[in-house]
Amino acid sequence: MRSAKLTLKKIKGDASFRSFYRKKNYKRNSIIVYATKEKEKNLLIYDAINSLLIENRILAPKLYEENYKKNFIEIKDFGDDTVFSLLKKNGSNKINLYKKSIDLLSKIQKIKQRKIKNFNGKNYKIPIYEKNILFKEAKLFYDWYAKKCISKKKLPTLNIEINKQIKFLLSNLKLKNDTLVHRDFHVSNLMKYKKELATIDTQDALIGNRAYDLASLIDDVRFKSNKKLKDNIYDYYLRLNKKQINKVILLNDFNILSVIRNMKIIGIFARLAVRDKKVKYLKLIPYAWRLIELRIKNNEIFDGLKKVLDLNFSEKLRNLK
Repeated sequence: MRSAKLTLKKIKGDASFRSFYRKKNYKRNSIIVYATKEKEKNLLIYDAINSLLIENRILAPKLYEENYKKNFIEIKDFGDDTVFSLLKKNGSNKINLYKKSIDLLSKIQKIKQRKIKNFNGKNYKIPIYEKNILFKEAKLFYDWYAKKCISKKKLPTLNIEINKQIKFLLSNLKLKNDTLVHRDFHVSNLMKYKKELATIDTQDALIGNRAYDLASLIDDVRFKSNKKLKDNIYDYYLRLNKKQINKVILLNDFNILSVIRNMKIIGIFARLAVRDKKVKYLKLIPYAWRLIELRIKNNEIFDGLKKVLDLNFSEKLRNLK
């Protein structure tokens, strides 16, 4: 007779308000997701998006059990092999791992369904990634990062100029909001499971611009990659989706969304340090700056933003560890 011994071990979390536990017994391994803050998003919506992906033959955490009243769900365990960990171990296989990630992204972007029933039996309609949401996200750069770096005397003018440049960039986005966007499609949220890739952390998904997740993957602040590898990944996406996209428009939106997203990330990491005392993310800010610089360099659409950033944020400050 098999032992009925059960173990529950807390595992590494992320920047959210959730806690994660690995549950082991003789039947199977699973993950307990526990959340009291932002409970609807972190439990109910998370499972709804996962269910949508699973319906479309994409690997995402399957729900085993839910106890919404007690603030947890139990889901499938994909193990510990993130694409991030594999990239760090196996340098020669980088392009293949990224190609598999692009294959997965392309499958997700083919999903047309916008509604899914949650485990409470109610329909969840995925919201649109409106420009006002992108604006609020980019403004985190000013609200949490700039306010800590810039003198109070300069802040009012900087606020006006940052707002102006963000609105200008958002007004120049060309692609429609017609694509399922994961919003955190990067190598730490992609898991190798058997011979396939699975995706996790899907609760923030919206219907938006197809370039957003592409920028999230290629210009990922968590994993440094050179320009040649970035271009190879981008070109692979182009070849895979050449019938669906206009090359010029995609590149325009990719560059804008990469910059907007990394401004948001700098703001989020500053907020995590100040508000939540999670200072470990501060070390990633210099690379986020380099990603912004990579995309605004020699691109006239960013001339205004470049001028504002160069005037207020020194090279020394951008590389501060």
